[in-house]
Amino acid sequence: MEDANAITQIFLPLSLAFMMFAVGLELTLADFKRVAAQPKGFLIGAINQMLLLPLVAFGLLSFWHIEPVLAVGVMIIAACPGGVTSNFMTYLAHGDTALSVSMTAIISLLSVISLPLIVSFSILHFMETSTAPELPIGQTVLGIFAITTMPVIIGMITNSYFPTFTQNFDRQARTVSALLFIVIIGGAIYAERQNIVSFFNQAGPVALSLNLVMMALALSLSKVRGLTAQQQTAITLECGLQNGTLAIFVAATLIGSREMMIPGAIYSLLMFPTATAYLLFVIKRRRRQA
Repeated sequence: MEDANAITQIFLPLSLAFMMFAVGLELTLADFKRVAAQPKGFLIGAINQMLLLPLVAFGLLSFWHIEPVLAVGVMIIAACPGGVTSNFMTYLAHGDTALSVSMTAIISLLSVISLPLIVSFSILHFMETSTAPELPIGQTVLGIFAITTMPVIIGMITNSYFPTFTQNFDRQARTVSALLFIVIIGGAIYAERQNIVSFFNQAGPVALSLNLVMMALALSLSKVRGLTAQQQTAITLECGLQNGTLAIFVAATLIGSREMMIPGAIYSLLMFPTATAYLLFVIKRRRRQA
């Protein structure tokens, strides 16, 4: 029990903070000025990420009957911003990496408010009052701010004042972030290994459906609104690759529910094959056009 508490109260928050610090290392004030000067791409991405994604998840769960605690877990991952992996995948796909990183950072800042509200509503809607865990909004806001917002700001300051260090450390930071992500997802699945098959049978199909529907919506809306191919790629991957580590942190550390973290872990496993398939499609399309 002490080991479990050490993981959820120390290792998990510190790992997430490091990942968000790695995002901040790739940001400058010029990225925010670019978003302000050309907000169309960001606004379309933000609508997909912050509005359509939770609505689609809620719509799927309205007729997809799974255990209430797992339904809340699905809503938690839907309320999270994109993760560090979306930036890397966008880079590999030759998409608009600056837009991807800006979306990850800015939506992470905004999720300090939106995520607790969505999760609180989901707990009240899907769970009975007698079994619903308490989610203190103020404490949750402070917790997410400390673990996501502050590390991004520190990363930006480091990038601004120590550019040489940032240039040398950035690649290592990505590698460490990827390893931490794998350890956290694996740990979440191992913690519920006795129930993982049952949970996967329930939450797996809805998680995969959410991922596929959102990537299709993000791509379609980006095309309809006349964004460039690079922007379309960034937004599609940003809306498909969620911050599973943040979802697990909210479920396991802030709420204290190991069951609620399972949908976030399952989604994190399923999102890579679909994102990889889209990545190969983009590369093949670019070669064909060239």
